[in-house]
Amino acid sequence: MAAFGSPRQTIHMIAAGKAAWPMSQAAIAAFGERVTAAVVAGPHGHGTLPAHLEWIDAGHPLPDDQSVRAAGRALELASAAGAGHRVLLVLLSGGGSAMLAAPAEGLALEDKQRTTDAMLRAGADIGRLNCVRKHLSRIKGGWLGLAAGRCQALALSDVHVPQDDAATIASGPTVADASTYEDALAAIDQLDCEAPSAVRRHLERGAAGEIPETPKPGDERLAQSAFAIVGNRHTAMHGAALEAGRRGYAVRVVEPPTQGPAREAGRWFARLAAGTGLLTGRLCVIASGETTVTVRGDGHGGRNQEFVLGAARLLADGSRPTLVASVGTDGVDGPTDAAGAIATSTTLVRAAGLGFDLEAALERNDAYPLLAGLGDLITWGPTLTNVGDVHVLLTIRP
Repeated sequence: MAAFGSPRQTIHMIAAGKAAWPMSQAAIAAFGERVTAAVVAGPHGHGTLPAHLEWIDAGHPLPDDQSVRAAGRALELASAAGAGHRVLLVLLSGGGSAMLAAPAEGLALEDKQRTTDAMLRAGADIGRLNCVRKHLSRIKGGWLGLAAGRCQALALSDVHVPQDDAATIASGPTVADASTYEDALAAIDQLDCEAPSAVRRHLERGAAGEIPETPKPGDERLAQSAFAIVGNRHTAMHGAALEAGRRGYAVRVVEPPTQGPAREAGRWFARLAAGTGLLTGRLCVIASGETTVTVRGDGHGGRNQEFVLGAARLLADGSRPTLVASVGTDGVDGPTDAAGAIATSTTLVRAAGLGFDLEAALERNDAYPLLAGLGDLITWGPTLTNVGDVHVLLTIRP
Protein backbone atom coordinates (compact mmCIF):
# COMPACT_ATOMS: atom_id res chain seq x y z
CA MET A 1 0.00 0.00 0.00
CA ALA A 2 2.90 2.36 0.57
CA ALA A 3 3.39 2.63 -3.21
CA PHE A 4 -0.28 3.38 -3.90
CA GLY A 5 -0.51 6.14 -6.50
CA SER A 6 2.02 8.94 -6.86
CA PRO A 7 3.38 10.19 -3.50
CA ARG A 8 2.13 13.64 -4.49
CA GLN A 9 -1.41 12.49 -5.23
CA THR A 10 -4.03 13.01 -2.58
CA ILE A 11 -6.46 10.20 -1.82
CA HIS A 12 -10.22 10.09 -1.47
CA MET A 13 -11.17 7.04 0.57
CA ILE A 14 -14.43 5.10 0.85
CA ALA A 15 -14.69 2.26 3.37
CA ALA A 16 -17.85 0.20 3.75
CA GLY A 17 -18.67 -3.00 5.59
CA LYS A 18 -18.13 -4.72 8.91
CA ALA A 19 -14.36 -4.20 8.70
CA ALA A 20 -14.62 -0.58 7.55
CA TRP A 21 -13.18 0.79 10.79
CA PRO A 22 -9.91 -1.22 11.01
CA MET A 23 -9.41 -1.08 7.23
CA SER A 24 -9.73 2.71 7.24
CA GLN A 25 -7.39 2.97 10.23
CA ALA A 26 -4.77 0.92 8.38
CA ALA A 27 -5.08 3.15 5.31
CA ILE A 28 -4.73 6.31 7.40
CA ALA A 29 -1.65 4.85 9.11
CA ALA A 30 -0.14 4.05 5.69
CA PHE A 31 -0.99 7.24 3.83
CA GLY A 32 -1.40 9.87 6.56
CA GLU A 33 -2.21 13.34 5.28
CA ARG A 34 -2.53 12.10 1.70
CA VAL A 35 -6.08 11.01 2.69
CA THR A 36 -7.81 14.36 2.31
CA ALA A 37 -11.42 13.15 2.29
CA ALA A 38 -13.16 9.97 3.36
CA VAL A 39 -16.47 8.39 4.20
CA VAL A 40 -16.36 5.34 6.47
CA ALA A 41 -19.62 3.36 6.79
CA GLY A 42 -19.85 0.42 9.17
CA PRO A 43 -19.87 -0.65 12.83
CA HIS A 44 -17.88 1.77 14.96
CA GLY A 45 -14.50 0.68 16.29
CA HIS A 46 -12.33 2.20 18.96
CA GLY A 47 -10.68 5.58 18.60
CA THR A 48 -11.46 8.52 16.34
CA LEU A 49 -11.04 9.57 12.74
CA PRO A 50 -9.27 12.81 11.86
CA ALA A 51 -11.79 15.65 11.95
CA HIS A 52 -11.92 16.08 8.16
CA LEU A 53 -12.90 12.42 7.59
CA GLU A 54 -16.53 11.36 7.95
CA TRP A 55 -17.86 8.41 9.96
CA ILE A 56 -21.39 7.13 9.20
CA ASP A 57 -23.03 4.43 11.34
CA ALA A 58 -24.95 2.64 8.57
CA GLY A 59 -27.50 -0.18 8.91
CA HIS A 60 -27.12 -3.94 8.50
CA PRO A 61 -28.50 -6.40 7.39
CA LEU A 62 -31.17 -3.98 6.18
CA PRO A 63 -30.10 -0.59 4.81
CA ASP A 64 -31.32 2.52 6.61
CA ASP A 65 -31.30 6.30 6.15
CA GLN A 66 -27.64 6.41 7.15
CA SER A 67 -26.85 3.84 4.46
CA VAL A 68 -28.41 6.17 1.91
CA ARG A 69 -26.43 9.10 3.29
CA ALA A 70 -23.21 7.06 3.10
CA ALA A 71 -23.86 6.06 -0.51
CA GLY A 72 -24.59 9.65 -1.49
CA ARG A 73 -21.37 10.87 0.06
CA ALA A 74 -19.43 8.01 -1.55
CA LEU A 75 -20.70 8.94 -5.00
CA GLU A 76 -19.78 12.59 -4.35
CA LEU A 77 -16.24 11.63 -3.28
CA ALA A 78 -15.82 9.35 -6.29
CA SER A 79 -16.90 12.05 -8.74
CA ALA A 80 -14.68 14.64 -7.06
CA ALA A 81 -11.69 12.28 -7.15
CA GLY A 82 -12.16 11.70 -10.87
CA ALA A 83 -12.57 15.39 -11.64
CA GLY A 84 -9.56 16.39 -9.53
CA HIS A 85 -7.20 13.62 -10.70
CA ARG A 86 -7.01 12.26 -7.17
CA VAL A 87 -6.69 8.60 -6.30
CA LEU A 88 -9.88 6.86 -5.10
CA LEU A 89 -9.25 4.09 -2.59
CA VAL A 90 -12.24 1.84 -1.87
CA LEU A 91 -12.09 -0.55 1.11
CA LEU A 92 -14.79 -3.23 1.07
CA SER A 93 -15.90 -5.97 3.45
CA GLY A 94 -18.95 -8.08 4.18
CA GLY A 95 -21.99 -5.97 4.99
CA GLY A 96 -21.01 -3.28 2.52
CA SER A 97 -24.10 -3.94 0.39
CA ALA A 98 -26.40 -2.80 3.18
CA MET A 99 -24.16 0.03 4.35
CA LEU A 100 -24.01 1.74 0.94
CA ALA A 101 -27.57 2.08 -0.36
CA ALA A 102 -28.52 4.37 -3.24
CA PRO A 103 -31.97 3.36 -4.50
CA ALA A 104 -32.37 3.51 -8.28
CA GLU A 105 -34.53 6.25 -9.72
CA GLY A 106 -38.19 5.63 -8.91
CA LEU A 107 -37.45 3.42 -5.89
CA ALA A 108 -37.56 4.25 -2.20
CA LEU A 109 -35.41 2.97 0.63
CA GLU A 110 -38.42 1.03 1.93
CA ASP A 111 -38.59 -0.87 -1.37
CA LYS A 112 -35.02 -2.05 -0.90
CA GLN A 113 -35.59 -2.88 2.77
CA ARG A 114 -38.69 -4.98 2.07
CA THR A 115 -37.02 -6.80 -0.82
CA THR A 116 -33.87 -7.59 1.17
CA ASP A 117 -35.89 -8.79 4.17
CA ALA A 118 -38.10 -11.04 2.01
CA MET A 119 -35.12 -12.60 0.26
CA LEU A 120 -33.23 -13.19 3.52
CA ARG A 121 -36.26 -14.89 5.08
CA ALA A 122 -36.60 -17.07 2.00
CA GLY A 123 -33.03 -18.33 2.45
CA ALA A 124 -31.40 -16.41 -0.41
CA ASP A 125 -27.68 -17.03 -0.89
CA ILE A 126 -25.40 -14.03 -1.26
CA GLY A 127 -25.17 -14.38 -5.06
CA ARG A 128 -28.91 -14.12 -5.67
CA LEU A 129 -29.37 -11.44 -3.04
CA ASN A 130 -26.63 -9.22 -4.43
CA CYS A 131 -27.76 -9.74 -8.01
CA VAL A 132 -31.07 -8.14 -7.05
CA ARG A 133 -29.40 -5.45 -4.95
CA LYS A 134 -27.22 -4.39 -7.90
CA HIS A 135 -30.24 -3.91 -10.13
CA LEU A 136 -32.03 -1.71 -7.62
CA SER A 137 -29.06 0.59 -7.08
CA ARG A 138 -27.20 3.64 -8.37
CA ILE A 139 -23.91 2.65 -6.66
CA LYS A 140 -23.61 -1.14 -6.80
CA GLY A 141 -22.71 -3.25 -9.83
CA GLY A 142 -19.92 -0.95 -11.04
CA TRP A 143 -21.67 2.42 -10.80
CA LEU A 144 -19.28 3.75 -8.13
CA GLY A 145 -16.31 2.82 -10.31
CA LEU A 146 -17.89 4.63 -13.25
CA ALA A 147 -18.37 7.75 -11.12
CA ALA A 148 -14.65 7.79 -10.29
CA GLY A 149 -13.19 6.75 -13.64
CA ARG A 150 -10.11 5.39 -11.84
CA CYS A 151 -9.91 3.61 -8.48
CA GLN A 152 -8.28 0.87 -6.44
CA ALA A 153 -10.50 -1.43 -4.37
CA LEU A 154 -9.17 -3.69 -1.60
CA ALA A 155 -11.55 -6.26 -0.16
CA LEU A 156 -11.96 -8.69 2.71
CA SER A 157 -14.03 -11.44 1.12
CA ASP A 158 -17.09 -13.08 2.66
CA VAL A 159 -18.05 -14.54 -0.73
CA HIS A 160 -17.27 -18.21 -1.36
CA VAL A 161 -19.20 -19.26 -4.49
CA PRO A 162 -17.66 -18.23 -6.82
CA GLN A 163 -14.68 -17.84 -4.49
CA ASP A 164 -13.87 -14.17 -3.77
CA ASP A 165 -16.05 -12.95 -6.64
CA ALA A 166 -15.33 -9.22 -6.98
CA ALA A 167 -18.77 -8.60 -8.48
CA THR A 168 -20.49 -10.08 -5.41
CA ILE A 169 -18.44 -8.69 -2.49
CA ALA A 170 -20.42 -5.65 -1.24
CA SER A 171 -22.36 -6.02 -4.53
CA GLY A 172 -19.33 -5.03 -6.62
CA PRO A 173 -19.55 -1.22 -6.60
CA THR A 174 -16.29 -0.74 -8.54
CA VAL A 175 -16.28 -3.70 -10.97
CA ALA A 176 -18.23 -4.88 -13.98
CA ASP A 177 -21.39 -6.94 -13.46
CA ALA A 178 -22.28 -9.90 -15.67
CA SER A 179 -25.76 -10.36 -14.18
CA THR A 180 -28.89 -8.86 -15.72
CA TYR A 181 -32.34 -7.57 -14.86
CA GLU A 182 -33.66 -10.92 -16.09
CA ASP A 183 -31.40 -12.68 -13.59
CA ALA A 184 -32.69 -10.47 -10.78
CA LEU A 185 -36.31 -11.25 -11.65
CA ALA A 186 -35.51 -14.95 -11.81
CA ALA A 187 -33.84 -14.82 -8.38
CA ILE A 188 -36.98 -13.38 -6.79
CA ASP A 189 -39.27 -15.83 -8.59
CA GLN A 190 -37.13 -18.87 -7.76
CA LEU A 191 -37.27 -17.99 -4.07
CA ASP A 192 -41.03 -17.43 -4.31
CA CYS A 193 -40.72 -14.29 -2.21
CA GLU A 194 -42.91 -11.23 -2.52
CA ALA A 195 -41.22 -8.05 -3.75
CA PRO A 196 -42.85 -4.61 -3.65
CA SER A 197 -44.72 -3.73 -6.83
CA ALA A 198 -42.34 -0.82 -7.51
CA VAL A 199 -39.38 -3.23 -7.42
CA ARG A 200 -40.98 -5.69 -9.82
CA ARG A 201 -41.94 -2.88 -12.23
CA HIS A 202 -38.38 -1.54 -12.10
CA LEU A 203 -36.86 -4.94 -12.86
CA GLU A 204 -39.36 -5.63 -15.64
CA ARG A 205 -38.61 -2.26 -17.24
CA GLY A 206 -34.90 -3.09 -17.06
CA ALA A 207 -35.47 -6.48 -18.64
CA ALA A 208 -37.38 -4.75 -21.44
CA GLY A 209 -34.42 -2.44 -22.13
CA GLU A 210 -36.10 0.69 -20.79
CA ILE A 211 -33.46 1.21 -18.05
CA PRO A 212 -29.69 1.05 -18.59
CA GLU A 213 -28.01 -2.17 -17.48
CA THR A 214 -25.12 -2.26 -15.03
CA PRO A 215 -21.71 -1.93 -16.78
CA LYS A 216 -20.70 -5.29 -18.19
CA PRO A 217 -17.33 -7.10 -18.44
CA GLY A 218 -15.17 -5.43 -21.07
CA ASP A 219 -16.67 -1.97 -20.47
CA GLU A 220 -13.81 0.44 -21.22
CA ARG A 221 -15.14 2.90 -18.65
CA LEU A 222 -13.93 0.52 -15.92
CA ALA A 223 -10.53 -0.17 -17.50
CA GLN A 224 -8.77 1.78 -14.74
CA SER A 225 -10.74 0.26 -11.87
CA ALA A 226 -8.45 -2.21 -10.07
CA PHE A 227 -9.47 -4.79 -7.45
CA ALA A 228 -7.53 -6.98 -5.01
CA ILE A 229 -8.42 -9.45 -2.22
CA VAL A 230 -6.56 -8.84 1.07
CA GLY A 231 -8.16 -11.62 3.16
CA ASN A 232 -10.77 -14.39 2.96
CA ARG A 233 -12.03 -17.57 4.64
CA HIS A 234 -8.74 -19.33 3.89
CA THR A 235 -6.98 -16.68 5.99
CA ALA A 236 -9.23 -17.57 8.94
CA MET A 237 -8.81 -21.33 8.44
CA HIS A 238 -5.04 -20.95 8.26
CA GLY A 239 -4.99 -19.10 11.58
CA ALA A 240 -7.23 -21.70 13.21
CA ALA A 241 -5.09 -24.54 11.86
CA LEU A 242 -1.90 -22.99 13.23
CA GLU A 243 -3.43 -22.63 16.69
CA ALA A 244 -4.85 -26.18 16.69
CA GLY A 245 -1.46 -27.57 15.70
CA ARG A 246 0.19 -25.56 18.47
CA ARG A 247 -2.20 -27.22 20.92
CA GLY A 248 -1.24 -30.70 19.80
CA TYR A 249 -4.04 -31.58 17.36
CA ALA A 250 -3.62 -33.32 14.05
CA VAL A 251 -5.35 -30.90 11.66
CA ARG A 252 -7.48 -31.59 8.59
CA VAL A 253 -8.72 -28.61 6.55
CA VAL A 254 -11.79 -28.94 4.32
CA GLU A 255 -11.15 -26.80 1.24
CA PRO A 256 -14.62 -26.63 -0.44
CA PRO A 257 -16.89 -24.02 1.18
CA THR A 258 -19.87 -25.03 3.27
CA GLN A 259 -23.13 -23.82 1.79
CA GLY A 260 -26.83 -24.61 1.60
CA PRO A 261 -29.30 -24.92 4.51
CA ALA A 262 -27.46 -24.56 7.83
CA ARG A 263 -28.84 -27.63 9.61
CA GLU A 264 -28.08 -29.87 6.62
CA ALA A 265 -24.58 -28.41 6.32
CA GLY A 266 -24.02 -29.21 10.01
CA ARG A 267 -24.95 -32.84 9.41
CA TRP A 268 -22.68 -32.94 6.35
CA PHE A 269 -19.75 -31.56 8.34
CA ALA A 270 -20.22 -34.05 11.19
CA ARG A 271 -20.38 -36.98 8.73
CA LEU A 272 -17.37 -35.72 6.79
CA ALA A 273 -15.30 -35.21 9.90
CA ALA A 274 -16.23 -38.67 11.22
CA GLY A 275 -14.70 -40.19 8.09
CA THR A 276 -11.46 -38.22 8.31
CA GLY A 277 -8.53 -40.61 8.62
CA LEU A 278 -6.81 -40.68 12.01
CA LEU A 279 -6.56 -43.91 13.97
CA THR A 280 -5.74 -42.45 17.37
CA GLY A 281 -5.05 -39.13 19.04
CA ARG A 282 -6.42 -35.59 19.01
CA LEU A 283 -8.05 -34.50 15.76
CA CYS A 284 -9.19 -31.06 14.61
CA VAL A 285 -11.21 -30.66 11.40
CA ILE A 286 -11.70 -27.10 10.08
CA ALA A 287 -14.12 -25.89 7.41
CA SER A 288 -15.60 -22.54 6.41
CA GLY A 289 -18.21 -20.92 4.20
CA GLU A 290 -21.67 -19.46 4.57
CA THR A 291 -24.94 -21.32 4.94
CA THR A 292 -28.53 -20.13 4.73
CA VAL A 293 -31.65 -20.35 6.86
CA THR A 294 -35.19 -20.42 5.51
CA VAL A 295 -37.29 -18.80 8.22
CA ARG A 296 -40.47 -20.82 8.76
CA GLY A 297 -40.95 -20.35 12.50
CA ASP A 298 -41.10 -17.42 14.89
CA GLY A 299 -38.10 -18.44 17.02
CA HIS A 300 -34.77 -16.81 17.81
CA GLY A 301 -31.47 -18.02 16.40
CA GLY A 302 -28.93 -17.84 13.59
CA ARG A 303 -27.35 -19.99 10.93
CA ASN A 304 -24.35 -21.04 13.06
CA GLN A 305 -26.68 -22.09 15.87
CA GLU A 306 -28.76 -24.17 13.46
CA PHE A 307 -25.53 -25.61 12.03
CA VAL A 308 -24.41 -27.09 15.38
CA LEU A 309 -27.89 -28.40 16.20
CA GLY A 310 -27.91 -30.09 12.81
CA ALA A 311 -24.66 -31.81 13.78
CA ALA A 312 -25.74 -32.71 17.33
CA ARG A 313 -27.64 -35.93 16.61
CA LEU A 314 -24.72 -37.39 14.65
CA LEU A 315 -22.36 -36.61 17.53
CA ALA A 316 -24.50 -38.53 20.03
CA ASP A 317 -23.30 -42.07 19.26
CA GLY A 318 -21.15 -41.93 22.40
CA SER A 319 -18.14 -43.67 20.86
CA ARG A 320 -15.77 -40.78 21.63
CA PRO A 321 -15.91 -37.24 23.05
CA THR A 322 -16.55 -34.82 20.18
CA LEU A 323 -17.32 -31.12 19.87
CA VAL A 324 -18.49 -29.06 16.90
CA ALA A 325 -18.29 -25.26 16.98
CA SER A 326 -19.58 -22.87 14.32
CA VAL A 327 -19.13 -19.11 14.45
CA GLY A 328 -19.49 -16.02 12.31
CA THR A 329 -16.12 -14.34 11.97
CA ASP A 330 -17.94 -11.02 12.34
CA GLY A 331 -19.04 -12.03 15.85
CA VAL A 332 -22.73 -11.87 14.95
CA ASP A 333 -25.02 -14.83 14.22
CA GLY A 334 -28.39 -13.70 12.89
CA PRO A 335 -30.45 -11.29 15.02
CA THR A 336 -28.80 -12.50 18.25
CA ASP A 337 -25.99 -11.43 20.58
CA ALA A 338 -24.08 -14.66 19.89
CA ALA A 339 -21.32 -15.29 17.35
CA GLY A 340 -22.35 -18.93 17.15
CA ALA A 341 -22.44 -22.01 19.36
CA ILE A 342 -21.07 -25.46 20.16
CA ALA A 343 -22.64 -28.91 20.18
CA THR A 344 -21.05 -31.97 21.75
CA SER A 345 -21.65 -35.69 21.97
CA THR A 346 -23.75 -34.92 25.10
CA THR A 347 -25.94 -32.14 23.64
CA LEU A 348 -28.93 -34.37 22.88
CA VAL A 349 -29.00 -35.90 26.37
CA ARG A 350 -28.46 -32.60 28.17
CA ALA A 351 -31.15 -30.85 26.08
CA ALA A 352 -33.69 -33.59 26.84
CA GLY A 353 -32.84 -33.36 30.53
CA LEU A 354 -33.78 -29.68 30.50
CA GLY A 355 -37.01 -30.33 28.60
CA PHE A 356 -35.83 -29.12 25.18
CA ASP A 357 -36.83 -30.88 21.95
CA LEU A 358 -33.99 -30.36 19.44
CA GLU A 359 -36.03 -31.13 16.31
CA ALA A 360 -38.88 -28.87 17.44
CA ALA A 361 -36.38 -26.06 18.07
CA LEU A 362 -35.06 -26.40 14.52
CA GLU A 363 -38.55 -26.39 13.04
CA ARG A 364 -39.35 -23.15 14.89
CA ASN A 365 -35.97 -21.61 14.00
CA ASP A 366 -35.54 -21.37 17.76
CA ALA A 367 -32.01 -22.63 18.41
CA TYR A 368 -30.96 -19.77 20.70
CA PRO A 369 -33.05 -20.64 23.82
CA LEU A 370 -31.94 -24.27 23.72
CA LEU A 371 -28.24 -23.43 23.35
CA ALA A 372 -28.47 -20.64 25.93
CA GLY A 373 -30.08 -23.09 28.35
CA LEU A 374 -27.18 -25.48 27.85
CA GLY A 375 -24.60 -22.72 28.24
CA ASP A 376 -23.30 -23.53 24.76
CA LEU A 377 -23.54 -20.17 23.00
CA ILE A 378 -20.33 -18.44 21.89
CA THR A 379 -20.56 -14.70 22.53
CA TRP A 380 -17.68 -12.52 21.33
CA GLY A 381 -19.39 -9.31 20.29
CA PRO A 382 -18.61 -7.66 16.93
CA THR A 383 -15.08 -8.45 15.74
CA LEU A 384 -14.90 -5.68 13.09
CA THR A 385 -14.09 -8.14 10.34
CA ASN A 386 -16.01 -10.64 8.21
CA VAL A 387 -14.72 -13.52 6.10
CA GLY A 388 -17.74 -15.80 6.51
CA ASP A 389 -18.28 -18.62 9.03
CA VAL A 390 -15.73 -21.04 10.48
CA HIS A 391 -16.61 -24.55 11.65
CA VAL A 392 -14.36 -26.64 13.89
CA LEU A 393 -14.68 -30.26 15.06
CA LEU A 394 -12.50 -31.51 17.91
CA THR A 395 -12.33 -35.15 18.93
CA ILE A 396 -10.05 -37.61 20.69
CA ARG A 397 -9.70 -41.07 19.18
CA PRO A 398 -8.51 -43.63 21.78
